Amino acid sequence: MMQLDPFHLAFQVRDIAEARAFYGGLLGCSEGRSAETWVDFNFFGHQVVCHLNPAIGPEGSVAAHVNPVDGHGVPVPHFGVVLTMDRWQALADRLRENKIEFVIEPYIRFVGQPGEQATMFFLDPSGNALEFKAFRDVEGQLFAT
Repeated sequence: MMQLDPFHLAFQVRDIAEARAFYGGLLGCSEGRSAETWVDFNFFGHQVVCHLNPAIGPEGSVAAHVNPVDGHGVPVPHFGVVLTMDRWQALADRLRENKIEFVIEPYIRFVGQPGEQATMFFLDPSGNALEFKAFRDVEGQLFAT
């Protein structure tokens, strides 16, 4: 498999403690540096930084847009990672056990087509959309046309 360089993504959250519980607790991302208004996480080998935006409010969420893909409304923007099928299924099971509400329930998209993939979408507590995917053959299917 090709070597990937870690990406860095910074985004806004409404509450740092809530972000720690979600990214650190639920998703199992280890914490890096932090301050009162931001926190770094090791997001599956990538660096994500949650920055506090008090203007969101304690019950608010970030704005999102939805685009149609394969009969579903895909939230935009979104981010996530590509996992192995086993890790993807384990994550889907953990999210269900923790009663996470899915924007798009875990399913197989583009069945029988190039790029067939397992996918699921859900939101963090601040409304940031995440997508986790899996392919049976990542190298052959990730960028299939």
